Amino acid sequence: MSPEQPPAPRPRSRRGLAIAGTICALALVVVVADGIRDRQASEAKLKEWTDTQAVPTVALISPSLQANKSYLDLPGRLEAYSRAPIYARVGGFLKAWHVDIGTPVKAGQLLAEIEAPDLDQQLLQAKAALASAQAAEALATVTAQRWQQLGSSNAVSRQTVDEKTGDLTVKQALAKAAQATVDRLEVLSDFKRLVAPFDGIVTTRNTDVGALINADSSAGLALFVISDVQKLRLSVSIPQNYVPAVRLNTNVQITVPEYPGKVYNGQVEASARAVDAQTGTTRMQVVVDNRGGELMPGAFANTRIELPANTQALAVPAGALIFDRKGLRVATVGADNKVKLKQVTIARDLGQVVEIGSGLTAEDRVIESPPDGLVDGDLVRVVNTAKPQAVR
Repeated sequence: MSPEQPPAPRPRSRRGLAIAGTICALALVVVVADGIRDRQASEAKLKEWTDTQAVPTVALISPSLQANKSYLDLPGRLEAYSRAPIYARVGGFLKAWHVDIGTPVKAGQLLAEIEAPDLDQQLLQAKAALASAQAAEALATVTAQRWQQLGSSNAVSRQTVDEKTGDLTVKQALAKAAQATVDRLEVLSDFKRLVAPFDGIVTTRNTDVGALINADSSAGLALFVISDVQKLRLSVSIPQNYVPAVRLNTNVQITVPEYPGKVYNGQVEASARAVDAQTGTTRMQVVVDNRGGELMPGAFANTRIELPANTQALAVPAGALIFDRKGLRVATVGADNKVKLKQVTIARDLGQVVEIGSGLTAEDRVIESPPDGLVDGDLVRVVNTAKPQAVR
């Protein structure tokens, strides 16, 4: 070996290489084991979450035995307590009108006058005919008396006396007929003055000075309409199943759109006591005091009728009901937290709350809002217990 040549490198120890390989293998095993353990933990958590989600979470309520106040809200139409369309009984022309719409009137107050020249002439003619009939009656009376005197002395035949007496009877009948004609025309003449039949307000005027007036034209427009608005009627149609609960003198709260928040009190005054075959409702009339004059006939109104409470009926929220092909049911939960579906009937629907007629007991635990797809025997998880709220 030349002195300038460097020494050759030492070969690595095989033992060192083996140790390094072992360390790397151990590290790899540790990494793989940790990955497997993490994966198993994730799978376990996923399985636990899936199992948890598979069991529905529900809130339970107990059927309420409290007396639920309930109300029946219905639309209605206000009407005048008394309403009288005024038509003409005689033909002619309107001479003058003395009241306009909105005018308060008293019974017997003059509304308008009609000029009826034809009727006036008929009355004059009837009076002339009456005078003629009365004159003929007077002459027949004197004649009959004279002939009766002659007949008593046998100066004339009995037949002649009977004829004169019969003629007197005819003349008396004609005079009465003429008097009746005069009386009738005088009564008609009184109708030239249109007067109010009762205290009220003029709500309609359909005529003016000079207008042609036709007698007995009830098929056309009324000349005036008088309405008594001191009291008003309100007609409502009560559904058939609520009719037994709404009796005479039942209190009714009335509201109108023009006075929001203000409530007027009325009472049921009359019932038709018959069900309309087309609507399934019974017509009832409510009377409301309107001495303040705020309410107007013909106006739309809302009515609220308080129904008597049933202290024996069990009540549950309407959302607890299940409607399906098997009918109306309620989902209850037993002590083992398993579902039991019970068939029920509704005694009264109060909107947010329904009164149960049959199928439930006060001890039942009812699912407040049952999820879709519940069947008998399903396991559920209960999170809390609530109570149904009474209808406000």
